[in-house]
Amino acid sequence: MRVLWLALAVGSLGIQAAQPAHGEPDRELRVDYSNPGLTPSTWTLVLHPDGSAHFHSDFGAAAAAASRNDEIQPKNVDKDVRLSDGFTARVFETVRSHHGLANESCESHLKVAFQGWKKISYSGPDGGGTCEFNYSRDKEIQSLGDSFVAVASTIIEGARLELVLQHDPLGLDHEMGYLTEASHDGRLQQMCAIRGILQKLEDDPTIMERVRREARMLLAESSK
Repeated sequence: MRVLWLALAVGSLGIQAAQPAHGEPDRELRVDYSNPGLTPSTWTLVLHPDGSAHFHSDFGAAAAAASRNDEIQPKNVDKDVRLSDGFTARVFETVRSHHGLANESCESHLKVAFQGWKKISYSGPDGGGTCEFNYSRDKEIQSLGDSFVAVASTIIEGARLELVLQHDPLGLDHEMGYLTEASHDGRLQQMCAIRGILQKLEDDPTIMERVRREARMLLAESSK
C-alpha cells in the first residue's frame, strides 16, 4: 500500500511539473490615451502576447473641432479585437528591450506640439513598469506610441464604417477612400482589427463596386 501511495504521489508531481502553475500571471500591455481636443477624448487598449486585445473609448466633449467631426461619429467603442502576430511581437520585444518599462523616463519635456498623453503600462511574471509621455526622445518608444494611436484610429474608423453602412450607405465611398489613403501613409495601422466590417462590405452586393474593391484590397493587405 505504501509503495502504491508513493507511486501515485510521484505521478501527481510529474503531472504538476508538466503543466503551467495555476494563477501564473500573463504578460499584458495597457495603453491609456487622452487628448481633450479630439473625439474620442480618451481610449484604452489592452494587448496580450497572442494578439488578443480589448479596446474601449470614451466619446468625451472635444475642446476643439475635430477635422472630420461633420461626419458620423461613433460614440463609446467597447470591443475585443485581434492584432497581427508581427505587430504584437514587435510591441512586446520593444518593451522587453526597455526592461519592462521599469524606471523608464519617457517624456522628453521638449517644447513640441501636444500630441496627446500616452501612458504605456506593462505587467508580467518578469516585472513591470509604466511609461507616460506626450513626446519621447527614445525613437522606439515614440514609434510605439505613434503605432498605438494609428491602431486606435483604425478601430474607431471601423466603428464609423458600421454606422455609415447603416445610416448613409452613399457615404461609404468617401470613407473607404480615406481608409485606403490613411492605411498607406501610416495614419491607420492593423486593418486586421476591423476585418469584420471590411468583410461585410466586400460581401454586400448592394454596395458600390468601388467600395467593395477597396474593402477586398484592405482585407488582402491585412492578411500579410
